[in-house]
Amino acid sequence: MRRLGLSTVLAVVLAVFGLTPAASADPAPAALTFATDSATTTPGGTVNLSMTITNNKTYDIWFVYQTIDPTWLTTQRPDLKYAFTGCSLATAAGATPCSGTGPANLGANYGATVPPGQSRTVTLTLQIAADSGCNGNIGFYSYFYAEFSDTTSVSGGPVHTPETRVLCA
Repeated sequence: MRRLGLSTVLAVVLAVFGLTPAASADPAPAALTFATDSATTTPGGTVNLSMTITNNKTYDIWFVYQTIDPTWLTTQRPDLKYAFTGCSLATAAGATPCSGTGPANLGANYGATVPPGQSRTVTLTLQIAADSGCNGNIGFYSYFYAEFSDTTSVSGGPVHTPETRVLCA
């Protein structure tokens, strides 16, 4: 009888641990993704680079700090000439101008708080100079830091943008 009791307990323990669902990986508390409206352009052309931050947490994102810098390969081509010339935030009422453009503090451009499960998209306009070199790729990488209303924070990066190839006609 004692053996039956011990083996029953052992069977129950094994059944509980054997039937427990495997732990799934939680998504990152905040995710930053990039997209471009074109993979190629020509000197004098423009490409829109969209950046979307998604709040995967159950608390609001209160603050975002983000940098954007050219990749090392982009910096090795001094003949590639470009600049960020515009910035807009997508809202329910349409696009609104950003608070500024540049290589740092792009996070302020995401506007007000980002509620749980929602996203904000900012689009930068990348202007390729008319006298830019050709047959080179322009790419960027970004780091970001986000603070949530529950006083936690998360850092991410580098997150790489799709590269834009500058072609000559």
